[in-house]
Amino acid sequence: MKKKITFNLKVTTFALMMVLTNLSYAQTVYDVIAGSPNHTSLTAVINAAGLDVVLQDGTATYTVFAPDNNAIDDVAAALGVTVPDLLMLPQADLAYILTYHVLDVEVPSSGVTNGLIATPLNTDNTLKFTVDGTDVFVNHAQVNAPDLAATNGVVHSIDAVVLVDETVADIAIDSPNHTVLVQAVVEARLLPDLTNPFAQLTVFAPTDVAFTSALGALGISAGDLLASPELANILLYHVLGAEVVSGDLSNGQLAQPLNMANTLKITIDGMDVFVNQAQVTGANIFADNGVVHVLDAVVLPNETVADIAIDSPDHTTLVAAVVEARLLPALTDPFAEFTVFAPDNDAFDALATDLSTDLAGILALPNLSDILLYHVASGELLSGDLTNGSLTMLNSGSVVIDLSSGVMVNSSTVTAPNLTSDNGVVHVIDQVLIENTSDIESIAADLIEIFPNPSSDFITINGAEGNFNSLAIIDGQGRKVLETSLDSDSTTIDVQHLNDGFYTITFEGSNEIVSRRFLISSNK
Repeated sequence: MKKKITFNLKVTTFALMMVLTNLSYAQTVYDVIAGSPNHTSLTAVINAAGLDVVLQDGTATYTVFAPDNNAIDDVAAALGVTVPDLLMLPQADLAYILTYHVLDVEVPSSGVTNGLIATPLNTDNTLKFTVDGTDVFVNHAQVNAPDLAATNGVVHSIDAVVLVDETVADIAIDSPNHTVLVQAVVEARLLPDLTNPFAQLTVFAPTDVAFTSALGALGISAGDLLASPELANILLYHVLGAEVVSGDLSNGQLAQPLNMANTLKITIDGMDVFVNQAQVTGANIFADNGVVHVLDAVVLPNETVADIAIDSPDHTTLVAAVVEARLLPALTDPFAEFTVFAPDNDAFDALATDLSTDLAGILALPNLSDILLYHVASGELLSGDLTNGSLTMLNSGSVVIDLSSGVMVNSSTVTAPNLTSDNGVVHVIDQVLIENTSDIESIAADLIEIFPNPSSDFITINGAEGNFNSLAIIDGQGRKVLETSLDSDSTTIDVQHLNDGFYTITFEGSNEIVSRRFLISSNK
């Protein structure tokens, strides 16, 4: 009996020693961090925040994403402070940042899926997970040492500090109108870029309706889009690497997105703003790392007929005219097809000479858009597709194609055919096309300026010489009160002897007479 008791006491003593030994090696998530030579700065921050006791709670369960020493150094540098400065922050501020790194459940690396969104102890924002092959990211921070086991959870070391800041990604995630965009961003593994709190970004965000329209035009499904090897390039064509608010945009501006394959073309038409063919329907939605502008269409990095002209040193005047006429949205549409007959700079110089004006005068023409659309046909027509006869243009007028000697369009000659793009073809021509029903004198009439109007003493007339030979002033009773020839571009006429009232000035050219009204008022 005595021997049996001694044996049981030995067994009991051994068991107790094993329990005590195991307890001495038991490590909480805090212990794992504090025992790591790569997390000494984090340990100091945890202690300063008063979270050491919390993370040692053996009755709780945690997943801690632990920024390493380099990560703490980097965030201090980004904020323009030192690590000791960080430790001097109010305890509540430090706890606010640190609890954004902690989940109240145990999540091993095997439990993380691409696009997973988890709510940490700091519920002011969520954590966004990206799995890219064997790489795992928490927001913009990469996991560099996963699955450091503890008795009350698990620690994953990360290479950056994550912040609670609202990012451009959060704006899209929180929007009911951008579910396809969010799916695409997740699939393209772009969440790390868009959740970086130290970046400055501008995102042009197509709505779900915009994606539906684009998918229909392309004849593909959403699944096809998400599986496309070009998905990331398409999305990065919607992102600028700087914060650009709508007030910073200008008409004709070319902006370089993160996808360097092409530029974004900005059009401002009154209150309307376009990015390529897409209209901005919601501007200046601010995030802590940039701004989001909502688009009603998906823009693609495809080369368009507009790009061919923009990239040509011989078509700077044509590009300036297209910009001024607000035609970039039409010509940059990747889902359209055009044939453009593109006058070169010399052709516009010749037109300016014929109109006795300059580039500014041409850009000021009220029918500039109509003139330019007379150079564009719907559909892609290579030179081999053209036939003798009339061709209807986008302004509803018709040009005459003559293939008897090369390719002629009305009286102009195609000097460089078949410059193909993804949405059509450009043929360079040596003259600006003028529709038969709108000759040079009719266009020149639009350039005539009369000022001041009203006047009490003298009026000045600009832009009439060269296209009109003479002018006459007619009073309200139809009587001709003055007639003179036009022998200079600027003509000043003394009207002090005329009574107050409305008068008509008629300008006579070789083929046309045009009229303008002006008012004489001694009380002007």
